[in-house]
Amino acid sequence: MREMIVSKDEKSRRRALNKLLPMQRADFKGIYKAMAGRPVTIRFLDPPLHEFLPNEEADIRALAKEMGLTFEELKQTVENLHEFNPMLGHRGCRLAVTYPEIAEMQTRAVIEAAIETRQETGVQILPEIMIPLVGEAKELAFVKDIVDRTAKQVMTERGEEIPYLVGTMIEVPRAALTADKIAEYAQFFSFGTNDLSQMTFGFSRDDAGKFLDEYYKKKIFESDPFARLDQEGVGKLVKMAAELGRSVRKDIKLGICGEHGGDPSSIEFCQRVGLNYVSCSPYRVPIARLAAAQAKITVSGEK
Repeated sequence: MREMIVSKDEKSRRRALNKLLPMQRADFKGIYKAMAGRPVTIRFLDPPLHEFLPNEEADIRALAKEMGLTFEELKQTVENLHEFNPMLGHRGCRLAVTYPEIAEMQTRAVIEAAIETRQETGVQILPEIMIPLVGEAKELAFVKDIVDRTAKQVMTERGEEIPYLVGTMIEVPRAALTADKIAEYAQFFSFGTNDLSQMTFGFSRDDAGKFLDEYYKKKIFESDPFARLDQEGVGKLVKMAAELGRSVRKDIKLGICGEHGGDPSSIEFCQRVGLNYVSCSPYRVPIARLAAAQAKITVSGEK
C-alpha cells in the first residue's frame, strides 16, 4: 500500500497494485466463504492516503530505506499528502477519480474472488460494490464505468458470469439532495450516517466531544448526534434521499451503516422511512435485531 501511495507515476502505481491484488482477492474469498451465499457489500478504499504513511522522522527514515528512497524524497511525499481536514479531503470516490487504477484493482479482486469462490464451493456469490463519499452523480458514473468495464474484462478472461451490484454511500448532504440523479447509476444506497451527521451539523466527530457536554447540560441537545440519529435534520435528508431514490429506481436497496445502526430509536426511524437494513458494530447486533423486530411491530401496528 505504501509503495502504491509514494509512486510517482501510473506505471509504478500499477506495479504496486499488482502486488496488492492477490491479498485483496484472498481477503474477499475469505469473506465470501464466511457469508455462505449471503450478499456481501464491499466498500472501496476510503481512508485518506496520508493515514498509511509514517509521521515520525525515525519511521520515515526506516520506510525510506526499506523502499529504496531518500529520506528527503519520502518526507516530501508525506508533507504533500498531508491534509488539514482529511475527512473532507482526498478519500472515497475521489481516490478513484484521481487514480482509476485503484478501482480497477479492487474490482478485479472482487470479481475474481467471487468466481473462484463459486468454483470452489458451488455457492452463488452476489458482491455489492459500494463507492463511498459520492456528492455528484458524475463522480459515481465515472467510477461505475471503471467497475463495469473491469468486471466485464475479468468475466471474459475467466469465461464466467457473476452477478453484482454497484451502489454508493450517501454521506455528503449534496448526495442526499440529488439522490434522484445518483439513483440513475446506483442500485443501492447505504446512508453513512456518521459522516452525514458530521457534515450536516458541521461538527467534527473527533473534536465535538470537547464541547457537547455543555450542550447536554444546557438542554440544547438531548443526546449525542453521533450515537442517536438526529431525525429532525439528518433524518430529513435520509427520508428525502430514500424517496428521491425510489422515484427513479423502485427496487433500490436502502440501508444505513454507522453507529446509528445499533440505536433502537434510530432503527425505528429507518423502519418508518422504509429502509431495508441497518448495519452496525458486531457487539451491537443483538440490540439491533431486537430493536428491528420491535420497530416492525410498532410501525405495522400504526398502519
